[in-house]
Amino acid sequence: MRYQYVVILKRDSERKTDVLSFLLCMVSAVFFLFAAASSFLTVTPPVPLAWFDAVIGLVLLTGLAVNSISRRAGHRRVRYRYLLIVAALGWFGSFILPWLAIPFVLLAFLEYQTKRPLEIGFDSDRVVINTLIRRRYDWSAFSNIVLRDGLLTMDFKNNRLLQKEVLDDDEDEDDADEKEFNDYCQARLSEVS
Repeated sequence: MRYQYVVILKRDSERKTDVLSFLLCMVSAVFFLFAAASSFLTVTPPVPLAWFDAVIGLVLLTGLAVNSISRRAGHRRVRYRYLLIVAALGWFGSFILPWLAIPFVLLAFLEYQTKRPLEIGFDSDRVVINTLIRRRYDWSAFSNIVLRDGLLTMDFKNNRLLQKEVLDDDEDEDDADEKEFNDYCQARLSEVS
């Protein structure tokens, strides 16, 4: 659907998600490498699972190193979802805790969701908040909507308040100014009341 206005909000959970993903991948890599090393040292010839664990552990460590180098080089968007899926494959192939693959797959999916920008679409008949589960609201659900100084405030009639910082996007020339957006919202709110 095409919206009259789309406001993109800042996400504040990216850093927390990156730290959690890094720690889980690091712990998994250490576990797989330890399991492979103990199998190589105790069983002759090593079982194929030991090679599998070694490869998964090395892939995870290499991916974590690449992500760390990318972050230091100034890339803001570092993705861990592929590493989480590799870790899930490793856990699925392990004899000890194969059920741990399920949370890793879920975390890979949620990592994508937490890094996707939160968009709010404003149309003539409704307001749509684009989250994991898209929420639609009629204009009658709001008592006020204001965009001022890069801060979007949505005041619901049920005493709920949503106040988030807007993503600063200076390269778009087709951006509407705050006054135009606020006038549009006030016109829509006055029509439904």
